[in-house]
Amino acid sequence: MGLSSWKRLEEEKPALAEFGAARLDGKVAYLATTRSDGRPRAHPVTPVIGGGHIFVFLNAESPRTTDLLVKPDFSLHCFMNDSSGSSGEFQVNGRAKKVEDEDLRSLAESFSNFRPATSSNLFELLITDALSTIYRGGRPLRDRWDADSEREILKIKG
Repeated sequence: MGLSSWKRLEEEKPALAEFGAARLDGKVAYLATTRSDGRPRAHPVTPVIGGGHIFVFLNAESPRTTDLLVKPDFSLHCFMNDSSGSSGEFQVNGRAKKVEDEDLRSLAESFSNFRPATSSNLFELLITDALSTIYRGGRPLRDRWDADSEREILKIKG
């Protein structure tokens, strides 16, 4: 499974990345994680996109933090404005990596539209794939990007 940064999505599919940023950055979205017992869990989060990265700040005591530390697989889906999907859908899947680097945390904070608690954990969301759906005349139009391509793929431990 290939993993990539948001930057690569921006480089290879700029229109898809722009649509995704408009639907996710600084807005409420839903993060799906896997509990230790294997059951799914969904959480509202506010993604931060900037500098070629996509991040989420999570409370250190939150179950979603534990979920990502134990099993880093995630799916992130934008908030929907209505049941007809008039604003379009965007989803990104991959693995979360806890950020320990203070410079990277400062970068994430500089792009955030809120002030994260100093005790919060920062995760970078490394991407396996991204997809969008827009509805024109009631018909779904989909676009997709997959990190498994000819270019170099990021590898993370865990």
